[in-house]
Amino acid sequence: MTDWKECFARGLLREVTPSADKGRMSLGKARNVLDEAKTNLKSRAYDSCVHSSYLAMFHAARAILFRDGVREKSHFCVARYLERYVEEGDLDRKWVDLLDRIRDIRHSGQYDLDYSSDIDEAASCLRTAADFIGAMEDLFGQEKA
Repeated sequence: MTDWKECFARGLLREVTPSADKGRMSLGKARNVLDEAKTNLKSRAYDSCVHSSYLAMFHAARAILFRDGVREKSHFCVARYLERYVEEGDLDRKWVDLLDRIRDIRHSGQYDLDYSSDIDEAASCLRTAADFIGAMEDLFGQEKA
């Protein structure tokens, strides 16, 4: 299993200048994309709702990386980086698991020709994304260890 330290060693995560401003912008982007996901659900565009829900989660998680001075080259490694906060006791493991789960659903919808989301799955992804953004906003407000 790849961990966040291995992601750095493989160049899939790299150190950059920390930027709380970029982090706040990424949280704003997450909220905007979440609004798009809500519109997609109302329009019965279920696959698009799932995609937008995941993208909202990705941008919320990315806010933590920006704040910490980390740049990603892998969506998988964004979740691995958050495990650092699980290890430190600052983040519940469920948030990393949910990010991985929604990323996998989004991947299936994007690449599997016979896969299609339904209203229940789309609504669940949307709720998860909204909760995830809240958790990342809470984590963003904490001082970096």
